[in-house]
Amino acid sequence: MKREIIACGLLACALAGCGGGEAANVLDPQAAAQLREVLHKGPQLPEGFAVRPEQAWRMPFTQGDENCRAVLEPAGGQAPGQALTAQAAASYRGDGLGEQAGVGLARYADGEAEEHLDELARAMESCQELRTSSGTDLRSQTLPLEIEADETVSARLLGRVNGYPYAMDVVLSRVGDTLVSVVHTSMDDMDPARTREVVDAVISMASA
Repeated sequence: MKREIIACGLLACALAGCGGGEAANVLDPQAAAQLREVLHKGPQLPEGFAVRPEQAWRMPFTQGDENCRAVLEPAGGQAPGQALTAQAAASYRGDGLGEQAGVGLARYADGEAEEHLDELARAMESCQELRTSSGTDLRSQTLPLEIEADETVSARLLGRVNGYPYAMDVVLSRVGDTLVSVVHTSMDDMDPARTREVVDAVISMASA
């Protein structure tokens, strides 16, 4: 019986995050509701985008370079978890062929938003090529954008997804303690100015 009590105590301690390790995340339901409301209202996206948000964006492949996947995950609602207090994600369809904007908002405590963006920036630098056996072959290109945010990193992945022409702009920004992640996709040529307009709209909503 004594051994069982000790085991239960250790399990409870592990679940509570005690013992000198990293503190457990404290999710804030009210903050999460606020982020969902921001996305539900819909940012003032450029002309041609649907006002009504859809489910979180999903990567069109299940394999590929680990660094590339890391920079894409936050836009689909899978932001880094350390010190995460709230997150929300949605997607918006555009009128271009295969055009979609995936948007993720993640709020952090203890200045972790800056740390996570630094980590994602390093992953983006290492994301030079994404290839899968299903016909996906994307190469990284520079994507210089002037974004009104505390920090921003960006890149374009260009090539083919499942054998079809595909372009994907990835923009990660920090606004205070919030990580703003945007993925803008298309099967046509994409104007970087349109991506910038998408990101500006999302940041303006996240900053309100």
